Amino acid sequence: MRAIEVCRTEVLGGHLDVCDRCGHERPAYNSCRNRHCPKCQSLAQACWIEQRMARTLDTHYFHVVFTPPSELRSLALVNRRLLVAMLFAAASQTLLALGGDPARLGATLGITAVLHTWTRDLQFHPHLHCIVTGGGLALDGERWTPARRKYLFPVKVLSRLFRGKLLAALARAYQRGELACTGPCTDLADPVRFARLRDRLHRKEWVVYAKRPFAGVAQVFRYLGRYTHRVALSNHRLEAVDDHAVRFATKNGQSATLSPHEFIRRFLLHVLPAGFVKIRRFGLLAPRNATSLLDRARRHLAATGADKSELATAATSAHCHRDWRLRLRDLTGLDLSRCPSCTTGTMIRRPLIRGAAAERAPPRQAA
Repeated sequence: MRAIEVCRTEVLGGHLDVCDRCGHERPAYNSCRNRHCPKCQSLAQACWIEQRMARTLDTHYFHVVFTPPSELRSLALVNRRLLVAMLFAAASQTLLALGGDPARLGATLGITAVLHTWTRDLQFHPHLHCIVTGGGLALDGERWTPARRKYLFPVKVLSRLFRGKLLAALARAYQRGELACTGPCTDLADPVRFARLRDRLHRKEWVVYAKRPFAGVAQVFRYLGRYTHRVALSNHRLEAVDDHAVRFATKNGQSATLSPHEFIRRFLLHVLPAGFVKIRRFGLLAPRNATSLLDRARRHLAATGADKSELATAATSAHCHRDWRLRLRDLTGLDLSRCPSCTTGTMIRRPLIRGAAAERAPPRQAA
């Protein structure tokens, strides 16, 4: 909260941009760069999307969403780090197990998983979005095994295997005393009640969404990119704010109105534990396979000699390391080096002196 409150204010310091023609001055304050700030990380987000697109394999992709049942949300609130780690593990193991099944693909898939924890009205709703390759590297590493264009795995098989893996992980953690049963889930401290919950969830059909993205993998990465470096809410969704209420857009033209305290409470539900990684890669895309299995899969998929993905990766890396002003100009069309007043001068950076105005030298005249 402290980081968001002082973001782009004089508290964090900054500099003064001065036009070399007309002398127009514009203070520029530093960003907090907190990963939960709605105003920060836009450039990092754009670069992430470009890097992921550059590393994609030349195949079709599927979008798979794993959602635990609502009965586990209170337990997840109290045991956030543990439960979300279980969610990543259960979802990735489900996909890799089905992909490696010789009766299905008999191959190692590539998976990028991104954690979401919110609904449009900021309620706590943890779920995992996965981008999955439409096929994989055969288990012997000698060929690429493609999946069908419109079909990955049966949804019921996905949901039931995911259900079994997550509930088994919960049972093990409970037996080892790793689950904290406090606050909204105090009743689960009773082993009988925990067993009843587990049995009830075993009988329930869980929700897994699996679909081939109609507009290609670029559409899904851009969708995920809106949330990889931000949390819960963007500033443009705020419609009205006063001392008594906050109104923000939800979906289908609707909006929600909350008291300031409730609004802040819901926003903070989505602040992740320090150091928690919300974007993870598995299978072919796992870091340990980046220079082994992934390269082998790329060679099998390459139609001609040069590895286009590697060339694109090098170009993207160079693009992401350019000056941030040039990257912002490419993304938004806004040139921060050009004077907004006279539109011809160049903005020159100078120290920003707090407090009383200090004497400044007159602007340099252009030749």
